[in-house]
Amino acid sequence: MTVRYRPNIIITGTPGCGKTSHCEALISGLNNDDSYSHINVSDFAKENKCFESYDQVLDTHVVDEDKLLDLLEVELEKGGRIVDWHCCDVFPERLIDLVVVLRSDNSNLFDRLSKRGYNEIKLQENLDCEIMEVILNEAREGYQPEIVIALESNSAEDMDENVDRILAWIDNWVKDHQDGVTNELDPDLKAKLEAERDE
Repeated sequence: MTVRYRPNIIITGTPGCGKTSHCEALISGLNNDDSYSHINVSDFAKENKCFESYDQVLDTHVVDEDKLLDLLEVELEKGGRIVDWHCCDVFPERLIDLVVVLRSDNSNLFDRLSKRGYNEIKLQENLDCEIMEVILNEAREGYQPEIVIALESNSAEDMDENVDRILAWIDNWVKDHQDGVTNELDPDLKAKLEAERDE
């Protein structure tokens, strides 16, 4: 049985909401403690060739989630991983301790994504995603409600407040879990899932 002594956190949200900036600020706020690391999943997928295809219309790669998760699970079992991606509900619930969904006003998103050169279809899809709260809903459906929080990300002040709040949460988590937490499925849940599979 493997145990981790640092929490795993997902920082998610629509592209352009400030995920990477938040993650980098968190790592800096942790005083570059080597037991924590920032995983930008888009970069990780590129480095490890975790792509199935390329979507010409949306101008983006389609990720091979099975290959990606096989590689990421090894990292998550170590603990102290701050995961930066626009998807969140694909990660094993047993390995995630906090899911932060960043929210941003559409006027801010429009400006940020336009500066990135997003084509009109890709831009509109992301704006619609934010309006419909797609990522927030996925987070709430994929994880226990008590570990999912939504934070506003419209300004540098918002980011500073968010990072301070997450750093305080990390400090409390470490104090509350001095004996670590298991990476294994709860035995009762495992038995239930196996029974359902056998039906």
